[in-house]
Amino acid sequence: MDAGTPFDAVLLAGGRARRFGADKPAASLGGRRLIEWSAAAASGASRLIVVGPRRDVLPGAVVVREDPPGGGPVPALRAGLAEVRAARLVLLAADLPFLRPAHVAALLEAAGERDGAVLVDGDGREQWLAGCWRAAALREALAAYDGASLRGLLGPLAPVPVAPPPGGRPAWFDCDTPEQLAAAERLL
Repeated sequence: MDAGTPFDAVLLAGGRARRFGADKPAASLGGRRLIEWSAAAASGASRLIVVGPRRDVLPGAVVVREDPPGGGPVPALRAGLAEVRAARLVLLAADLPFLRPAHVAALLEAAGERDGAVLVDGDGREQWLAGCWRAAALREALAAYDGASLRGLLGPLAPVPVAPPPGGRPAWFDCDTPEQLAAAERLL
């Protein structure tokens, strides 16, 4: 698949943020909210779908809630996928400040005609909230899945692992705690 192929983006921006202690996607980093960094990485999307509470940060985004609110990534993906119109989508966490459009393009290209591609960290571990997927494959997998784990849902789709180029900031770095947000600020 060519990186110019149309795709939609689903940003998971709900959750309870227990370890963070506040509205994590709305947290400020380098003069932008975390959710804005993730949205910028998916700037080539035909449609931006945000799953979580409404925030007046991303004009033009389609905002939906998972059922139940805060129910986790699988219900959030289900809610976001219902709004996807393109044949491909990128699924991203809303707290990835170092993910860039080039990483999203690499995921789209790596997926080719396969069901998906997923970013891997420096140790080769899949980062399930940074991937590109065939929408039809996700719909089929979700229809047959009653678990709560993204790994359990997405792993069987055998996604192509995509390692970002060495050097630079870690594209997979997420901000689950205030300490990680402070560390990201130092890396900016």
